[in-house]
Amino acid sequence: MALSGPLYERVASAPPIPRGLPLVIALTGFTDAGSAVSRVVDYFRDSLEPTPVAVFSNDVLLDYRARRPLISFDQDHLSDYRPPRLELSFAHDSLGQPFLLLAGYEPDFAWDAFTDAVLDFAAAYDVESVTWVHAIPMPVPHTRPIGTTVSGTRAELTEAHSVWQPHTQVPATAGHLLEYRFAEAGALVAGFVLLVPHYLGDTEYPAAALAGLDSLTVATGLVFAGDELREENREYLAKVDEQVAGSDDLSRMVQGLEERYDSYMAGSTLGSPIIHTGDLPSADELAAELERFLANRPTGDDEKRGA
Repeated sequence: MALSGPLYERVASAPPIPRGLPLVIALTGFTDAGSAVSRVVDYFRDSLEPTPVAVFSNDVLLDYRARRPLISFDQDHLSDYRPPRLELSFAHDSLGQPFLLLAGYEPDFAWDAFTDAVLDFAAAYDVESVTWVHAIPMPVPHTRPIGTTVSGTRAELTEAHSVWQPHTQVPATAGHLLEYRFAEAGALVAGFVLLVPHYLGDTEYPAAALAGLDSLTVATGLVFAGDELREENREYLAKVDEQVAGSDDLSRMVQGLEERYDSYMAGSTLGSPIIHTGDLPSADELAAELERFLANRPTGDDEKRGA
């Protein structure tokens, strides 16, 4: 696809950017089980108020018909048009530590040009490291810490925290391509795949977002409070306990997943899950989602789904 205009626009009012900062990448799109990355992006934008440095062009990168922008209808007129955003920003964590943030939608088009631009920004700002997160559904219980698969060039992170290390082929995302190119360039890069309970994959699962934030902390030393997400988890856990206690089918499902998880971890020589403080769910949709999963799954579905 030929580019229809500039790939991005630099923000003239952006402050000077210190060299040697970590770069954090959070791209929503193809794989976002539990809305983990979407919630991480919301957290960054709402809680940290990052300052845009470069704004990428929707007309070049976005397929509007696949991901339509939102517009409000107010009685008799249209208002508040909200197109998606993809930005490179300057941000500070909860302790005031600075970092660069690439956050927003995964580009639909021009992946090579987009990747080249991000690598150019990283080189210009002499970034210290690159870390990104995404989430996939797995047949694991919500009552255990969320595990991760860790890839990239940081062997110490893979050894310590990669609990599942498959040999497989998967549909690529723009995040994968960025990691691949950064690794080719010899950068310190790490990708964390969050292994989210498959029966919660279609819900907004706050624990998944917290697991993403904790993974970023492990890789970068940045600190993210996430107090509102933790409060959501506490509320969500009360609903989980109520639903599971009231259903023999749900209790058996969770118990079976727990037994399989514990057996796997006991015999594994791989890494250990990061001790996520938000490893228990919280959202109003959980009851309906659990019931829908049980009603729709075929026999033996637990063995086949989520890989």
